[in-house]
Amino acid sequence: MSPHPRPAPDTLAALHRALTRTVRGTVDFSPGARALTTMDASNYRRVPLGVVAPYDSDDVAATLAACREHGVPLVPRGGGTSIAGQATGTGIVLDFTRHMNRLLDLDPETRTARVQPGLVLDTLRAAAVPYGLTFGPDPSTHARCTLGGMIGNNSCGAHSVAWGTTADNTETLDVLAADGTPHHLARGWNTAAPAGHGRTPPGPARTPSGPAGTPPVPDALRALVDTHLALLRTGYPTLPRRISGYALDALLPEHGTDLARAWCGSEGTLGVLTEARVRLVEAPPARALAVLGCADESEAAEAAAGLLRFAPLTVEGMAADLVPDSASLPRGGAWLFAETGGADPAEAAHRARLLAGAAGALDARVVTDPAAQRALWRVREDAAGTATRGPDGAEAWPGWEDVAVPPARLGPYLRDFRALLADHGLHGTPYGHFGEGCVHARIDFDLLSAPGIAVFRRFSEELAHLVVAHGGSLSGEHGDGQARAELLPVMYGPELTGLFAQVKAVWDPDDLLNPGILVRPAKLDENLRFAVLPREPVDVAFGYPQDGGDFSAAVRRCVGVAKCREPGGTHGTSVMCPSFRATGAEEHSTRGRARLLHEMLAGEVVTGGWRAPEVRDALDLCLSCKGCRSDCPVGVDMATYKAEFLHHHYAGRLRPASHYALGRLPAWLRAAAPLARPLNAVARLRPLTSLALRLAGLTPERPLPALAARPLRVGEEGAPPPGTRPVLLWPDTFGRHLDPHIPRAARRVLADAGLHATTPPPWLDGAGVCCGLTYVSTGQLDAARRVMRRTLDAVDAVDAVDAVDAVGGAGADADAGVRAGGGSGASGREGTGAGGGPRAGTGTAPGEASASTPILVLEPSCAAALRTDLPELLPDDPRAARLAARVRTFAQVLEEEAAPGWEPPRIAASVVGQTHCHQHAVLGDAAERRLRARAGLSGELSGGCCGLAGNFGFERGHYATSVACAEDQLLPAVRAAEPEAVVLADGYSCRTQLSHLSPRTGRHLAEVLADALPARTP
Repeated sequence: MSPHPRPAPDTLAALHRALTRTVRGTVDFSPGARALTTMDASNYRRVPLGVVAPYDSDDVAATLAACREHGVPLVPRGGGTSIAGQATGTGIVLDFTRHMNRLLDLDPETRTARVQPGLVLDTLRAAAVPYGLTFGPDPSTHARCTLGGMIGNNSCGAHSVAWGTTADNTETLDVLAADGTPHHLARGWNTAAPAGHGRTPPGPARTPSGPAGTPPVPDALRALVDTHLALLRTGYPTLPRRISGYALDALLPEHGTDLARAWCGSEGTLGVLTEARVRLVEAPPARALAVLGCADESEAAEAAAGLLRFAPLTVEGMAADLVPDSASLPRGGAWLFAETGGADPAEAAHRARLLAGAAGALDARVVTDPAAQRALWRVREDAAGTATRGPDGAEAWPGWEDVAVPPARLGPYLRDFRALLADHGLHGTPYGHFGEGCVHARIDFDLLSAPGIAVFRRFSEELAHLVVAHGGSLSGEHGDGQARAELLPVMYGPELTGLFAQVKAVWDPDDLLNPGILVRPAKLDENLRFAVLPREPVDVAFGYPQDGGDFSAAVRRCVGVAKCREPGGTHGTSVMCPSFRATGAEEHSTRGRARLLHEMLAGEVVTGGWRAPEVRDALDLCLSCKGCRSDCPVGVDMATYKAEFLHHHYAGRLRPASHYALGRLPAWLRAAAPLARPLNAVARLRPLTSLALRLAGLTPERPLPALAARPLRVGEEGAPPPGTRPVLLWPDTFGRHLDPHIPRAARRVLADAGLHATTPPPWLDGAGVCCGLTYVSTGQLDAARRVMRRTLDAVDAVDAVDAVDAVGGAGADADAGVRAGGGSGASGREGTGAGGGPRAGTGTAPGEASASTPILVLEPSCAAALRTDLPELLPDDPRAARLAARVRTFAQVLEEEAAPGWEPPRIAASVVGQTHCHQHAVLGDAAERRLRARAGLSGELSGGCCGLAGNFGFERGHYATSVACAEDQLLPAVRAAEPEAVVLADGYSCRTQLSHLSPRTGRHLAEVLADALPARTP
């Protein structure tokens, strides 16, 4: 374990002064910065003293010098997605993602690239695409992992069956030893001479060959290798995915004395990487994907080895537990994804069919469409997050994420693995790189109780022996870290692990570099991240139904896979995480905010509890878009967590002015409605408007929205025509007071479809029927619950009145016939109906109205609030869940309730715009896609968030971020669209953002269809 105790306060202050004096990059010892780096994607947590983001290699040398002088350890960190615990530390964390993140050179002739350690893999791959090249290793975190982290872990990925590990694709490394000496590592001892690094590093003087009296690092290393040649030739298992321990066998003369390869996988314990030259490979112009259905994962594993003779690019395995119902896969209980390449699509498909035909699978499917292939690969890439929840909702954790055995032994190993799980009462779902014998599995360890942790240890020890018995490696991809380093003697024996310690001493005699990892390791059941969390549920406002009502469990959902850190502009229909895409800062990612909430609950680093300014400031730029609720593989819902935090943070004290101005917007607009014309005139007087905006805490860059001169009035729809079916049209604040032309347009379309939309009767208007969205988004949860209860009472009254009115009319219209079709899917994200029909399970006929009448909500954010916030804020009121189940979007109502044979008007135009982020996250847009297709509207809407996000974009201090979010996907898509394209924006915020930032006008789908209706429609 680490020999470095926490330094005294004066030592810590001196270290901070030394770093700020000598480092040009960022030095941050704040609680917030420390909290963000206490964890990676593993089970472990170590609290650092501070974070340094070096600007260049000289900054790295300066940081090393300061740490040496003050006896403080140091750990390099990339994307923070390490699963074994090697990217956390108790000293200084070196964050390379902020400044040292550049692609320095790409040479298509030599097929090499020079990279800095903080470069994200996908950035390198995108730069290589124009030359027909790529970087072979591709972990599922390719959109956010860094090259430095990949080199430190010797990462692999799905395509390593064709292109090998990171070490296989590394030519040279420039590193700094612990004493600050730079080294250039390549093949051959004579290439390892110290490399010049510009200015002289500060700190105690060093000889060019290391500390006084010691030989240069390569000479000392060579002496160790020469002394242990026999051990290095016999001590390592032979298999394609051997990542555990130091790869000292790469230093054997028959292996080319490859110092760069030997250094790969050292997990930051031997030195600090400052630059690398990596090899690129030729990417096949075309690819096809053979999806093979097998009975179970053991059968899939046994089949995988037989596919290697076809030279596939990948052979990935997945069990049924990880596959969503929406994935269209062949029959089976487990699947192999085998990718083939070719000079053209026909050749790739031919190879895939040959492979599929020889596989002997239960069922098979060859996928040639690139979009369909990407969709299937997303299922595989999300597995690391999906696997964190068992089928029964139980939490599952890493620890044995990447065992590797010889591919021919994988089937028998999996059977033994399943038996060992059963012996300990555990469950896990294997998946991973079956073609190379590498298995990922998240296991439902109980890491919260002492007995559960004891089971974790016993299982780990027994599994290590099982892996070795099958000729395998404890790690086949993610490194040993703290999770497995303690067990390395089981795999390598005492002599070879003793040699590891001697090698560590050559590079890092004072154990400054990532202590507790690989050599003198911390115990695998120490430093567990959950040890600091409260064991009793925290008193909260939301129900957290998926987490047993426990806010700590909700926060624990974030396991650190960091899908929220994917950069903007290239992610299709995904939304998460707009604020990170705008700022690139960890604290503005979903993961970063979850880390801060974790530390808030722990109370060690973030000590202010619900009043913590670090958490408040990080959540300030959260747009509450809910994108993480659907896009995060583990379903983190930061919008809900933010509302919860604000509720507690401002309890009993004054809130920001914008909370009163925008949080209570429904009440203000109801009061202002009779004075719409004079208020609109006053709003055009800029001095008065500027004063009002300043007093209200709003940004001066945006105009006030105009009030509707003729707001939507309840009852204006008139009596229902005979034979029509009722729909309750939700009177949302935006449609009633700001854009009433939209619900009026919707009524026209509904009438054309044989539906009659009613709103609550006048005597309920004053009750303020409302979804509560604006109160929720500003954390005014007590007020939100009052509004929601009042709304439930109002809807009950509407249902009662309609039921009485329907008694005499139902019989008269009963001969209208029973319509075929139906289906709702109300509790999920999609309706599943494919045409008109009686409401499923109710037998409701035309003319009837009851508590099953669908509630049409035209504003997606209001629909999402009713679907999720309402039942989660009022979990003890069964009416909340019943109302939520009735909520429908415009397209869902038309799909499920329209008269038989109804078709929308044909428009035959292209569309551009953005699916509302709340609709994407909560409701889904499949029905909207189908409705657009039926209407002849072609094209795809972009992902991301418009950036206005209700109150967010109007609040002072948010304008720049709001615009940056719009520039991520929405505005570029609109600018690139042809002039005749229809700009769709169903959300009020989306339309408003477009009106402020674009000459194009966003329109609700209801408007577009209404304008195309025949003239006969009233």
